[in-house]
Amino acid sequence: MVRVKFFNIHRTREDYLGMALGVLIVLTPAFAPTSITGVMINAIIVGTAVLALGALELVQLHRWEEGLELICGLWLIASPFVLNYSGGTLMVWHLALGVLVILLATFELWQDWNLSDTDIEAHGY
Repeated sequence: MVRVKFFNIHRTREDYLGMALGVLIVLTPAFAPTSITGVMINAIIVGTAVLALGALELVQLHRWEEGLELICGLWLIASPFVLNYSGGTLMVWHLALGVLVILLATFELWQDWNLSDTDIEAHGY
């Protein structure tokens, strides 16, 4: 049986994808305008966090970064219901982007789970 290493190695393009998702999250209030200031601030904070975590993974990889990305994705899914803006286009954007952030964070965490500390330190080189 041939073992495919493509999915077993954490690649920098995954970090760039995380950064792109963060930018999209920040821009979602422009895609689906809202008059609720708290919702816009929430999108900016969560998007900036996802963007920053993706950038941190480029510089130096740690498992806690994926864990925080996972939490950001979960919050993005929960925020329409917690902040009471469910039922609109912005909710659909946040649900979809939250699922993508969770999938990416889970995939990266799965890739990094069995790596030694030396392998994690060699990420990006």
